Amino acid sequence: MASNTFKGFVYGAVAAASYGLNPLFTLPLYADGVSADSVLFYRYGLGVVMLALLMKVQKQSFALHRSEVLPLLVMGMLFAFSSLTLFQSYNYMDAGIASTILFVYPVLVAVIMAVFFKEKVSVITAVSIALAFVGISLLYKGEGGKTLSLIGVLLVFISSLTYAIYIIGVNRSSLKDMPTAKLTFYALLFGLSVFVVRLKFCTHLDPISTPWLWINPIGLALFPTVISLVAMTKSIHYIGSTPAAILGALEPITALFFGVLVFGERLTPRIILGIILVLSAVTLIIVGKSLVNRIRVHVLHK
Repeated sequence: MASNTFKGFVYGAVAAASYGLNPLFTLPLYADGVSADSVLFYRYGLGVVMLALLMKVQKQSFALHRSEVLPLLVMGMLFAFSSLTLFQSYNYMDAGIASTILFVYPVLVAVIMAVFFKEKVSVITAVSIALAFVGISLLYKGEGGKTLSLIGVLLVFISSLTYAIYIIGVNRSSLKDMPTAKLTFYALLFGLSVFVVRLKFCTHLDPISTPWLWINPIGLALFPTVISLVAMTKSIHYIGSTPAAILGALEPITALFFGVLVFGERLTPRIILGIILVLSAVTLIIVGKSLVNRIRVHVLHK
């Protein structure tokens, strides 16, 4: 049992850290003059191929019911738009800070559920929202009164909001019980069409200039997509969704680590405090939801 728990935490850490590698593989391509649309075309295209191979190995069916096609198309559009706005934000702000602001999506899920689905706002949720707001405010206002790019912050916020809508859409549609690999395969496949159209049917696709640079799109498809997906699924299997979600805090920490170490991004006391508040807000809301669910189960079985 202890061994399985340890495996679960290791898989959860690997999943989160893998997803946090987005900037590491993206920024070198930007430096080579490759646009965000082109980077995402390569990432989604290679990701579709890798996931197809994974599904073949796992002997999963590619078949879809009629009722699943339209929801998958919508989810693919949302997935692509979330990726596009995040990757565009890297042009306006440090990738580590962008990844931290993106991580507020569980808080946004709670807000959307409260506003549109009349889910009760608990004290924990209210505190989490306040912490996230203060944390982002600290990240926005830099040292000496200098602020982050408003466009960059808006792009990341839109990315986070779109991803929150994607999560709610999946959980409240006919896709709820679809295997994760299959769902992600079709989300990437339909999402790929967004970049095909934006790149004028690939006539504006930026080429990758050297063979060595191909490590980056392959890394983008492999680590933040396939490895992160497989590891997170295994983590949830061993330790449950709540601890696995909490380990997701390693996503922005990984991005920050490589941002500072590889790309020379700044890390001031104000930024560190903002990051701590954002991560605390997300962890609190995840733990709080788990606690509320346990209390409900306890009351029902009394």
